[in-house]
Amino acid sequence: MWVTRLGQLIRKLYGEKSQHFASYNKALSTNNFYNLHSNYYDHFTQVFGVAKAIQHDLTHGLLVDFKSLVQAEVFADFLEMGEYLLVEGYKDAAAVVIGSVLEDGLRKLCERASLPLTADSGKQLTIEPLNAQLAKAAIYSKLVQKQVTTWAHVRNKAAHGEYAEYTLEQVNMMLLFVQGFTSEHLS
Repeated sequence: MWVTRLGQLIRKLYGEKSQHFASYNKALSTNNFYNLHSNYYDHFTQVFGVAKAIQHDLTHGLLVDFKSLVQAEVFADFLEMGEYLLVEGYKDAAAVVIGSVLEDGLRKLCERASLPLTADSGKQLTIEPLNAQLAKAAIYSKLVQKQVTTWAHVRNKAAHGEYAEYTLEQVNMMLLFVQGFTSEHLS
């Protein structure tokens, strides 16, 4: 049982092309792997060594989710784009870009929490349903839910051409919120 669980853990954490997985497979490929003899137990110590290496990585914070790092970099790039648009006076385009980062961030949080991303009809959920289920699952508070709702409205106004419904200052506040939100919940 533990050999199977360890193999699955290695696949999830490091992938099948990693040194950990190669060492694990080498030990498993030993003739009579499942026999432990008093004079021959190298295969057991090899697998135990891989498990200890994983424990070390976890204990010392050496496991960083590369996908999360890339996503954080993309979020930062889009938020910088939104900030640039704001500085240049393009509040409407900035609101759409910043709102898109917020929506994508909500999707990522739902994925992490194994919450649905689509409705029963198969259509992708929008900001508000994502927001509601994240608050209901206590991923964040009701207060944060209300803040997300506010900024979702600004984004929707911008996306639908209702530009007089919000101000440049509100989009600035939206940017600050989304920067803080992504930093707190997606890092």
